[in-house]
Amino acid sequence: MSELRPEDFDDIPDDEMTVEIETDEGTVECSVITILTVAGKDYIALLPLDEEGNPGEDVWFYGYKENPDDVNEEPELIYIEDDDELEKVADKFDEYLDNIDFDNMP
Repeated sequence: MSELRPEDFDDIPDDEMTVEIETDEGTVECSVITILTVAGKDYIALLPLDEEGNPGEDVWFYGYKENPDDVNEEPELIYIEDDDELEKVADKFDEYLDNIDFDNMP
């Protein structure tokens, strides 16, 4: 997973969308950073939050699938098991971060 700096997310609004992920250690609340498309598939980048709502340093990536027939249905998050697939998603996320940095330049 990618390591982040807190300043990478200075432009994320305080009312950002969050999701809860069930892990072996319990439920983790995560901010939704973005949805990426890689090789025709959608992925979601999540930033885990601590108990006080402060962001951690790692980003979690999952496959992301919405039901086109029911927009009110919760999207499905799919664990990425393939290391090559995960690396491609992480590379796309790095490009996303580069574009944020570029767009915020004076």
